[in-house]
Amino acid sequence: METNFQQEEILQQTFIEVRRRFSGIIDIAHGWEHVNRVYTLALHIAREEHADRFIVGMAALMHDLGHTEAQHGDDHHADLSVAMARDLMQRYSVPAQQQEAILHAIIAHSFSKGIEARSLEARVVRDADRLDALGAIGIIRWAIVGTLRSNEQTLTYHPDDPFAHQREPDDKRYLLDHFYRKLFKLSDTMSTATGRALAEQRTAFMRAFLAELQNEIF
Repeated sequence: METNFQQEEILQQTFIEVRRRFSGIIDIAHGWEHVNRVYTLALHIAREEHADRFIVGMAALMHDLGHTEAQHGDDHHADLSVAMARDLMQRYSVPAQQQEAILHAIIAHSFSKGIEARSLEARVVRDADRLDALGAIGIIRWAIVGTLRSNEQTLTYHPDDPFAHQREPDDKRYLLDHFYRKLFKLSDTMSTATGRALAEQRTAFMRAFLAELQNEIF
């Protein structure tokens, strides 16, 4: 049976190793800055929700390891993260039962995979990851990532209906539409009380940002 001291040692070793692997990776959306924020936030939620700190911390640190692979091919980053996390945990001799709980939290964090989070720890990690798309940091990520993915047809917002009052949002064409296609829906997907409270605060900040933007546009 691992002691808390041993778990903290493994967490620290994993922190150092994951940070090393992200060194030199330029990825505004899923780089080390994102991972570190999710890790810190996940531990906060875990404390509030009485979740297992070790499982949450390990899963949060390794949830985006797949993004350190230069070429994904057709592999989903979450699947790559699971494979890489399994190898790393075997190196640190993490018990099999804890490994499975951590791997489940990693695969269940993905929005696009649509896998149900069956444990409290998985729900905590998923909430922390989605919270990083909201609030002030969410606005920074939205602007930078949207710009990086834009092309010659992309506009910041629809010229006649910037806030999608009379049309279906199209975030492939208009950057601002991403708020309506995804970001404002994230609050409803939170599955912990702490996550919901934080999501409501961060979403309110984003709505205030758009209200100010509307004043400046018109």
